[in-house]
Amino acid sequence: MADRTLPGVKSNVRKYILLALFCILSIGVGVWYLSKTAEGPEKPSQLASKKATIPPEKVIDYDKIKDKTDQALTALMEERKARYGVEKSIDMIVRSDESIKVGEETVQMKSILDEVRLSQGEILETDLGGVATPKPRENAFGIHVVRPNENIWDIHFNLLKDYYDHKGIHLSPLADEPDKLGYSSGVGKILKFSENLVHIYNLKERRLETDLDHIYPLSKIVIYNMDRVFALLDRIDYKNVNRIEFDGETLWLPPIQ
Repeated sequence: MADRTLPGVKSNVRKYILLALFCILSIGVGVWYLSKTAEGPEKPSQLASKKATIPPEKVIDYDKIKDKTDQALTALMEERKARYGVEKSIDMIVRSDESIKVGEETVQMKSILDEVRLSQGEILETDLGGVATPKPRENAFGIHVVRPNENIWDIHFNLLKDYYDHKGIHLSPLADEPDKLGYSSGVGKILKFSENLVHIYNLKERRLETDLDHIYPLSKIVIYNMDRVFALLDRIDYKNVNRIEFDGETLWLPPIQ
């Protein structure tokens, strides 16, 4: 039988169907919106719990420690320095997941350590997001903020003196001087070798350096790997310090008796 539907009727039917579907969809969206509105905004406790999952940045502020304006931070530094007995020669002891702030400059220790490892030829693994992810190390790092007219030798000597003072051993100001024949003293050999155990970092230019020339106030820091340095010092019997040998690369220690 031939289709007797009048022209235009089919198109009207389609319009009614589409209109009905649109109404149903609109009603569904409206019901969903009203249900979410009835629940009300997120409670402060809910927001706080979300924020709590993001740990605050740990910044060790040199100025606050020097001026003792942050009692909690100052106490933390004193506690950390007491472990090594370096109350005077080290300004801060920080960990790899912390940042340091000196003057107006703030830098993450992780960034410095990444640069140190690259300078030593270590390969940093990179995740899919492009972030360098070396294996974490739990070492503590001593930070000495360089003052004008300081040199690396004196900075090392003050650390060594601090260390021995803590052990009740008086280190003469001339202990690092050569003997009458011009031979280096044992302390002098330790200081020379210790140059290989530290790094100098330029805070303003964000790069490692090899010397302390062209010093500007609060612009450079000396970084000690505390566990590595003190593992060496703890092996030295000061009574036999002048029996130490140094060939320019290796420090030879006499056997512990």
